[in-house]
Amino acid sequence: MRPSTSGDAGRPTSRRERLRAELERDALRAARRLIATEGIEALSLSAVAREVGVTPPALYRYFEGKPGLTLAVYEAVTRDFVATVAEAAAGADREDFGGQLYAATRAVLDWSVTIPGEFDLLMGAGYARLVASGSHVDQVLVRELGGLFGQTFLQLWRRGILPYPSQEELEPRLRSQVAAYLRLMEHDYPVGVAMVMITCWRQIYGLLCMAVYGHLASSFDDCLPLFEAMMDDLLALCGVPRKRGEHVLQQAKRQPREVPSSR
Repeated sequence: MRPSTSGDAGRPTSRRERLRAELERDALRAARRLIATEGIEALSLSAVAREVGVTPPALYRYFEGKPGLTLAVYEAVTRDFVATVAEAAAGADREDFGGQLYAATRAVLDWSVTIPGEFDLLMGAGYARLVASGSHVDQVLVRELGGLFGQTFLQLWRRGILPYPSQEELEPRLRSQVAAYLRLMEHDYPVGVAMVMITCWRQIYGLLCMAVYGHLASSFDDCLPLFEAMMDDLLALCGVPRKRGEHVLQQAKRQPREVPSSR
């Protein structure tokens, strides 16, 4: 959260407003450090207040309790996460749609295993607790991340590359759900295209959970081979199958990813 340099109608911010913006920024950084080092369970107003040197009631006024703080962290994490994925996708050739999808999905995997606490907040148990507070905040992630991937799917559809089911092929209740998902992404293409996207995501999400939480680690201690096989299947499903050995070249181009600093 960045402090504003001007208030309403372009007026300069007061010292009080600047101090408030600084406290909010510091609180979000402290909250993300706690999540990264101790997990979502460690996040509380009192813990964050200690980190930034204020009392819990003082912090409460800014975030309206733990739900408000958690939601603010969720939104900040989502922005940074989507920016990371967008940067990876932008590194692929504009005409290489398979490369864009591969790079973006690999960035999702790398981010998830590098910062499991923040993954937990966006897509795991931490998210479930956030939803229990009464907010369907997954709309933020669907709009931002789904909208990002949707840009490539839009090009695949426009160019007649993407195979997708007709609206009539989808069971009515499923069609209604996928249509709602499509509206959140704010892209203008058929419901069947969104169905391909969610079909891909349900596989990607399963692999992310395996990698982050160590499910079946006795057999799959390294999820990259499984990831590569999955991407071969998904890219073929999207009409942009990879050539043999292409993933090796793409992986070699990737630089080791550093954990983003919260400070």
